[in-house]
Amino acid sequence: MIEVTQRELTERLEWHERLTKRDANADPVIVFLHTPFCGTCAAARKMINIVEHVVPDVQLLEADVNFLPDIVERYQIRSVPALLAIQSSPLPAPEVLYRMGSVQDIVSFVRSVKP
Repeated sequence: MIEVTQRELTERLEWHERLTKRDANADPVIVFLHTPFCGTCAAARKMINIVEHVVPDVQLLEADVNFLPDIVERYQIRSVPALLAIQSSPLPAPEVLYRMGSVQDIVSFVRSVKP
């Protein structure tokens, strides 16, 4: 996973928005949102590390929600851990996975948002 700051994530999302205007099949931006002392986040991180090997063609970003107040408000993130997927298709809202019960749940989510 690539750790990003709020500024980097905002720039990447703006770039993604411009790209999707040209190419409707652009890869989604998938971000693992966490906090540093969250035990559930640590367990989810271990599963996501496995997912990166199972689905190697998807780039996953990660960010600490303590430093993302604008992103949390913009996408109405309710809790952590969360996987935020911003797709290129015109959806009313991005998809968010809050329940990460198994590696298979995460793999299914990642594959469902990939074009």
